[in-house]
Amino acid sequence: MESLLPVVFASVAGLGHALEPDHVLAVSNMVSRRDALTPALRDGLFWGLGHTLMLAIIGAVLLLGRVTFHHWGYFEALVGLVLVGMGLNRLFAEHAARPPRFNRTAHGWAFAVGLVHGLAGSGALVVLVLSEIRSPWLGLGYIVVFGLGSVAGMFGVAGLLSIPFTQRMRLSRRLRRTSVWLSSVVCILYGGWMVYSNV
Repeated sequence: MESLLPVVFASVAGLGHALEPDHVLAVSNMVSRRDALTPALRDGLFWGLGHTLMLAIIGAVLLLGRVTFHHWGYFEALVGLVLVGMGLNRLFAEHAARPPRFNRTAHGWAFAVGLVHGLAGSGALVVLVLSEIRSPWLGLGYIVVFGLGSVAGMFGVAGLLSIPFTQRMRLSRRLRRTSVWLSSVVCILYGGWMVYSNV
């Protein structure tokens, strides 16, 4: 039973990791474009898969190759730039005379944003793992389980955040636009703060 505790802890930590502000802002920005629950859930799933893949790649390089990076703040700044870009893009799309159509089935963008977020979070996670787990293979397994926990967490977050934008909710046009505007502005401000504090 005790041997399962690290696995349980890793998955729970991954679930909590999905709730970090930059993750929630990125996914809320994406799902606000969806008018149905299923594509929004897929956005959350693909974001989590991209995030986990990058964690595993960087984790493998650091754990197995004993490589170190000294400037992880630049990766955090990159995440901030992505958030600013997402917020601006969402605002322009919402206020365009003819808003561009958002592909209901394409989830490559969610996957790409997840990759960037995984790049930013890898350093701190690997340092934590290295301080607790001596075997690099066990450390890599921990990172993968952590990542799968974040997939599950973001899947749930995407589902919850998309509810106000689904067709069944029938929000008034003004309320919907206000929600999009607020979430976009918060995305821009938080992303700007990440860039400022990490460069």
